[in-house]
Amino acid sequence: MTIAQEPSTADALEAVEVLRGALTAAGIVLPSLGADPASPSLNLINLGRVRADVALRIADVLRRGCS
Repeated sequence: MTIAQEPSTADALEAVEVLRGALTAAGIVLPSLGADPASPSLNLINLGRVRADVALRIADVLRRGCS
């Protein structure tokens, strides 16, 4: 049985800016990062497409931060 979850009340624009700041501090740029204008009620964030080397850098930063 799957239970539907309510969308988060987090503000998408604020979340984008917080994420952009954290990524910038890690030396990572996601050019397509932004709030998804097609789904304002869901507060979705568009992370966009990235090169493989950028994806590996993100994974490395996450691993170091989780240890």
